[in-house]
Amino acid sequence: MAYSDRGIGIAGAPPRVVGADADWSEFARSQRVKTQRVAEHDAIFYEGDPADRVYELIEGAVMLFKLLPDGRRQVVEVIAPEALFGVVGGKLYDCNAETLTPSVVRILDRRDLEASDKFQSHVAECLRRQIERLHDHAVLLGRKSAFERVATFLMRFVPSRGQAGCLGPQGDKDEQLIELTMTRQEIADYLGLTIETVSRVISDLKRRGLVAIEKQDRIRITDVCGICHLTGTH
Repeated sequence: MAYSDRGIGIAGAPPRVVGADADWSEFARSQRVKTQRVAEHDAIFYEGDPADRVYELIEGAVMLFKLLPDGRRQVVEVIAPEALFGVVGGKLYDCNAETLTPSVVRILDRRDLEASDKFQSHVAECLRRQIERLHDHAVLLGRKSAFERVATFLMRFVPSRGQAGCLGPQGDKDEQLIELTMTRQEIADYLGLTIETVSRVISDLKRRGLVAIEKQDRIRITDVCGICHLTGTH
């Protein structure tokens, strides 16, 4: 999120945390933790709400975003399964959380997490990974061109490519079919671009023969290395 969001993206979950997994799994299955199904584009919490809960995404995708006073929206992160969100330093949530697809979340009492050292180590590991992702996103917003941003976004859907140790194409065709869970406007808000710019870049990639648009929410990358070389990381 190539995009080096350390293995997390809409289409991929972060590596599992080692060590506290057994304790965490036992806690997650306990009666203290509630599981809730949330419909597509439903709000989970709003900026300014009391931050007395922490959430773990089990299925689906969730975007975190902030709204400017004039109505503009900046998507700050897209959450993939097995990730925590709603972890804040203060007493209020600092952003909004909305599902991109039908999702399943675990609802955790913040007091339970803060009262246990073993749970805090799990939360700390999740936060370290989140910081790495946010560093990458800051570079994307601050330094990358529109083409680099869109290419980086597309590469996040291609597992194990464009990252350290990438072996390159493994067959005759260097293709990847991706299904977008975000609208063009949501992608634009995530990349800090206008929807017109996102559409223009995708159209240009299509003219170059790097992607094929199969449906509004389905894109086939026909040259993964070609897209990877446009991300600005090489």
